[in-house]
Amino acid sequence: MNLPRLKPRQPQTPRQGNILLGVQGQLIVFLGGITLVTLLLVWVLITYFLQPQYNRTIRTNLETRLQDITARIDAADAPLISRDLWHVIPNTDFFQDLADAIESGDLNLANCCVDISDHTYRNIVYIESLYPCVLHESMGSLSGSVDTTSDTPLAIQLRKEVFSKGELYEIVESGSNRQMVVGGLSSDGSYAIIVSASVAQIETAAGVLGKMLPPIGLAILALDILFAIFFSRWFTAPVRKLSEGAREMADGNYDVHVDVRRRDELGLLALEFNRMASEVKRSAQLERDILANVSHDLRTPLTLIKGYAETVRDITGNNADQRTEQCNIIVDETDRLSGLVNSVMELSKVSSGAEKPNLVTFDMSQLCFEVAGRYDAVCDQNGWTLQLEADHECIVQADPGMMERVLHNLLGNATHHMGPDGVFILRCIPTADGTCRVEVQDHGPGILPEDLPHVFDRYYRSRKDQGKVGSGLGLSITKAILQQHGFSFGVSSTPGHGATFWFEMRDTRPTAS
Repeated sequence: MNLPRLKPRQPQTPRQGNILLGVQGQLIVFLGGITLVTLLLVWVLITYFLQPQYNRTIRTNLETRLQDITARIDAADAPLISRDLWHVIPNTDFFQDLADAIESGDLNLANCCVDISDHTYRNIVYIESLYPCVLHESMGSLSGSVDTTSDTPLAIQLRKEVFSKGELYEIVESGSNRQMVVGGLSSDGSYAIIVSASVAQIETAAGVLGKMLPPIGLAILALDILFAIFFSRWFTAPVRKLSEGAREMADGNYDVHVDVRRRDELGLLALEFNRMASEVKRSAQLERDILANVSHDLRTPLTLIKGYAETVRDITGNNADQRTEQCNIIVDETDRLSGLVNSVMELSKVSSGAEKPNLVTFDMSQLCFEVAGRYDAVCDQNGWTLQLEADHECIVQADPGMMERVLHNLLGNATHHMGPDGVFILRCIPTADGTCRVEVQDHGPGILPEDLPHVFDRYYRSRKDQGKVGSGLGLSITKAILQQHGFSFGVSSTPGHGATFWFEMRDTRPTAS
């Protein structure tokens, strides 16, 4: 029975049309909302807080002047007036001092009305600089004179209230005129002092402002939205460029470069994007190189295995010597193939974090001594000399097994780049902070400056190394192990004078706070 062939469902890529509200729209909504909230706040302040704050300010000013006048009355060495059957005799010294204080500015009574009375509720003296005045019914005439009545019914009523309660705060009105009145008694209770000032029709002003605010708010909102549109276009232009660049990278174009000339976070993001694009391009090229190198490294032993196996089967099956030689070649190539596969698997485990370091405390100098001893046979066989410089104890904390692999990889790399003298060196040097620095030095041809940044990359081979035996993964495995431990590492080299690979066994990773 033939079943219908199902076509695999492709993952959907989000399109720009699916975005409900882009960054530009969000900026417009945000700035418009800020404007509306600001206008609403201004309306609330005008409607509910302007009048009380205005009255509070006027009252504080009047009370300050009231206290100043009361203090002068209390400091007088004689009553303000004395009465006989026919006359009222004023204290001329006090009133002269009061007039001098007003004239010199020590006592500021501008735009105020001051009324001083005694227990008869009749005015002793008043200072009028407020026109028109509700208390004294002061009105200006066409001739320029001012008519004033000192003992009006309203003034007498307010004086009685001061003597009755000891204080006064009231707003009085007469027609369109409004005055705030504050009052108090002298310290001996003999005199009532009333100070008043005009109060503007703040409610009317608030009403006018409230009516003007909606059209003004609409105009401000329209300008704000227009500004937000232009600002958001300028602000989101780098984001759009980054989005287009990311789309090109997703389509396989790794040569993309985003040109954003801004000195802010978006400019920094563009720089990081360009750096990421170059790294992705390099990684893609490295991936192609890896595939080519692995294919080449696998093809050669597989071809040899197949060719010699067919030869043994078809030709040399009865010749024991040739069969043995060809079978040995098959075994060697199989070992080579297994080593390559094992290196790939080891790199995968270490790089992915599947194999975690088992940290213990041990002597790195002793480990270097043990590893160096395993190269005695290969050195005798090839006429090489491994110099060990590990004379001092170096107590460290690391995974001994992983560190042994690192040493083998670095020493194996040195044997592939042996110089004419056949000498390579392993050092274990104590450092001032109580750890150690390990170096592997060879006297080979050295590394070109352009190759130094890439020697630890997977399958990377400089032109001098092309065709040499090896998987090209040893230094990559070393890099992954040292990164897992947080150890710093590197290589220094001068062409023609060998290379020195090193690592310091001190954890440089930032500690979590």
